[in-house]
Amino acid sequence: MQTDNPLLDGLARLFTDAAGAAQSVRTEIDTFMRQRLERLVADMDFVPREEFDAVKAMASKARSENEWLEARIAVLEAQANPAAPPRAAKAPSKL
Repeated sequence: MQTDNPLLDGLARLFTDAAGAAQSVRTEIDTFMRQRLERLVADMDFVPREEFDAVKAMASKARSENEWLEARIAVLEAQANPAAPPRAAKAPSKL
């Protein structure tokens, strides 16, 4: 149904323009918030996941080697001084 009422035509045009303006404002707000969040994350100096995993693997390997070396030293000390009581091995630490 179509009307020739100028008041209704004006209201329809106003609402159409308001919806377009609201969409434009929303787009600007989204863009602004995205830029701010990207800048915030960049300023926090996060470590990339690949680097974190690499350092974690290195630490795990170093911990294992350290435990092996402690056991090896205990064996060598026991061979060098058989009369001394064996050195108590400390429990491995979890990081």
